[in-house]
Amino acid sequence: MSEDVYSHGHHESVVKSHALRTAGNSAAYLMPHLLPGSTVLDVGSGPGSITADFAEIVAPGQVTGVDREADVVAHAKELAASRGLDNLTFQTGDIYNLDFADDTFDIVHAHQILHHLTDPVSALREIRRVTKPGGIVAVREGDYGAMRWFPEAAALDEWMDLYQKIARGNGAEPNAGRRLLSWANQAGFSAIVPSATTWVYAAEPERPQFAESWAERILHSSFATQALERGLADGRELQRMADGFRMWGSDPDGWFVMIHAEILARVDSRHLA
Repeated sequence: MSEDVYSHGHHESVVKSHALRTAGNSAAYLMPHLLPGSTVLDVGSGPGSITADFAEIVAPGQVTGVDREADVVAHAKELAASRGLDNLTFQTGDIYNLDFADDTFDIVHAHQILHHLTDPVSALREIRRVTKPGGIVAVREGDYGAMRWFPEAAALDEWMDLYQKIARGNGAEPNAGRRLLSWANQAGFSAIVPSATTWVYAAEPERPQFAESWAERILHSSFATQALERGLADGRELQRMADGFRMWGSDPDGWFVMIHAEILARVDSRHLA
């Protein structure tokens, strides 16, 4: 398995937040291409909520979710069973060395994975390898540096600065969205269709739930562990950031936007650049 460090870790607050993702709110750009009978690979599938939606849409096509964390894969398998999806399987795997033959899948999807990697271009090449000629690679990436919020909050500014330091300390690129097209070009893709969509946290109950999720991550996830172990923040500073998120989340004027870059790339050949 890759030795890349996942900046968020898999604390309950992280997994719970990721489980709120659906094909509709996280992969709308791909939805028109999800046809019944298609074979789909979801790389970095996490708790499996997006993957399960794919399985419902493309049935009887087979869908496979891959994640490197066995505990998260187990959670995803429980979700598949609860939804009665017999065309959906989950397994552990490494994005740099996927355990599938060349030209296996009609569609390969990755959501918010590349910004945690030390070598996103190699990961894209591996994704391309397992996609059939004529198939589609769909990737969506956040861009932390493009996030904006209101009202202005010093605690959130401190959080952003700390997140950038932790991610870059892991050799990753937190502002991945703006680089996604460039990475795809470097990986040898052509016929790329770029786009962008947003998540907005402003209405009830999404805004306070989002704020509480990040407050919990700041205090209790591996984000906190990395900050403390590397001397990037102390406990008092982390508490101030968490309190600031909760205060922002309780403000009826609160507004937070995340910009996501997306690409759809048609695979014309198995030849890798």
